[in-house]
Amino acid sequence: MKKSILALAFMAVAMVSCQDKTKEKVEDATEAVGTEVEAKLDTISEKVETVIDSAQSKTGKALEKGAEKLEQGAENMKEAAKK
Repeated sequence: MKKSILALAFMAVAMVSCQDKTKEKVEDATEAVGTEVEAKLDTISEKVETVIDSAQSKTGKALEKGAEKLEQGAENMKEAAKK
């Protein structure tokens, strides 16, 4: 009888001990995943900012070219009107 009680007590202690270790592992894994996700988000946000800057630069250049062509067309029309 004593052996049975001792065996049950030992099993209970082992289960609690394993449960604590499992909780620690889960917490560690959660922290690692959180860190990885943050790093990925930082990388993605940097790439998005680069793409946006590039698009803004290209749009600005296109607008400048369009404005130049519009001015040139207006000058051509003025010259044609004078003749």
